[in-house]
Amino acid sequence: QQAAAIGTLVGRMAAPGSELATDYWLKHHSALGELIDYDFTRMSLMQLYRVCDQLLKHKAALERFAYGRAKTLFAFDEVITLYDLTNTYFEGSGAGNANAALGHSKEKRSDCPLVTLALVLDSSGFVKRSEVFTGNASEPKTLAQMLGALAEQAPGEPPTVVLDAGIATEENIAWLREHHHRYLVVSRKRHREFNPDEAVVIKEQDGLRIQAQRVLDAESGEVALYCHSSQREAKEKGMAELFAKRFEDALEKLASGLQKKGTVKRYAKVLERVGRLKQRYSRAAQYYAVSVEHDAASGKACAIHWQRNKTVNDTLPGVYCLRTNQTQWDEATLWRTYTMLTDLEAVFRCLKSELGLRPVYHHKTERVSGHLFISVLAYHLVHTIRFQLKARGIHLSWQGLRRQLAGQERVTVELKRADGKTLHIRKASRAEPRQQLIYDALGISDRPGKTEKTLIDERLPTTV
Repeated sequence: QQAAAIGTLVGRMAAPGSELATDYWLKHHSALGELIDYDFTRMSLMQLYRVCDQLLKHKAALERFAYGRAKTLFAFDEVITLYDLTNTYFEGSGAGNANAALGHSKEKRSDCPLVTLALVLDSSGFVKRSEVFTGNASEPKTLAQMLGALAEQAPGEPPTVVLDAGIATEENIAWLREHHHRYLVVSRKRHREFNPDEAVVIKEQDGLRIQAQRVLDAESGEVALYCHSSQREAKEKGMAELFAKRFEDALEKLASGLQKKGTVKRYAKVLERVGRLKQRYSRAAQYYAVSVEHDAASGKACAIHWQRNKTVNDTLPGVYCLRTNQTQWDEATLWRTYTMLTDLEAVFRCLKSELGLRPVYHHKTERVSGHLFISVLAYHLVHTIRFQLKARGIHLSWQGLRRQLAGQERVTVELKRADGKTLHIRKASRAEPRQQLIYDALGISDRPGKTEKTLIDERLPTTV
């Protein structure tokens, strides 16, 4: 069972795929069995499935242990909690899975049934708790369930919670206040303001300039932090101009059709087409006043006029708002804490793209939950390795690390002796310089596994 658990986890890390793919990798492409002294050719595929079921039964204890071990190893303080959700899709109908449901797919696979994975992480990037929800789970309604369970497991001073706008509903913020949490969230308020004269520069590097204006609301006791990013402004202006051009091109095509045979000309229909264009290009349409001339005699539209009545600058491009009850923190601390959400997005990318979270091939509810949980456990190990490497100046992604370490193999050298016998030497190949750097940073041997010698003659082989 231990070998099956190790094989499943390492397989998910080294060659992400389904349990069927892991079984093939362990038996035909991996020397893991030699490193842990176990012959994986004797293990059935069903044993890999069953060990996933067993690990899932002890999910809460395993997550507590893994997170506690990380805190002990790296001595970080539990002061920030990040929370977000992602989903993955099924290959197949998912008819036998209670959590399978159609919803908004973050991989644009809304044609497939989905299942949702929620993660609570520390600011260091280690998972504190995970949970599987239905594919159409409402993000805001899962917060109390996840954080409430953590509070029961670890009583004490609640950490500061960081959320994006999708989860930061008024209901959730009220719950956080009620349970004495400090919070830092992306504001849902449409109103934005920014006065450069009252803002401080937080970051200025390589053409990027971040400014923040701190506004205290004495009535609510909250701080609103209006942040302006020069790069975000350039991006928003570029997108706005692109959509504006597309909107004008569509209006021009509709207007030119009024003089052509076989095109829409009736006034009511033209108004309907203009309305659809405004809906389709809603980002751009807000800058325009559009009118349609009506020929009462014929009942047709005779011309379409449009005029841009405001610019992108009127909507404060590049400005976003954060809200918090951490009134003691300055602008730089609040902004740096908020940027931790980008680390959470990186976690989801790692789980999906580097650790085989998507797609899901299982049908049973427990098997799907087990598949997702194996990815979460594998992420614990991956992040432990990357956390150590970052401290030594190596900032490669997990995929990049696998690429660097590829090529080192367990090999067998065959030597013919003068007495007619054959000597087989089984050992790890020498590490390349790029691989040696990684081994040294982790403080582990560059020659994994022991050296095995086998002497062969006409009789049965004898191991020396």
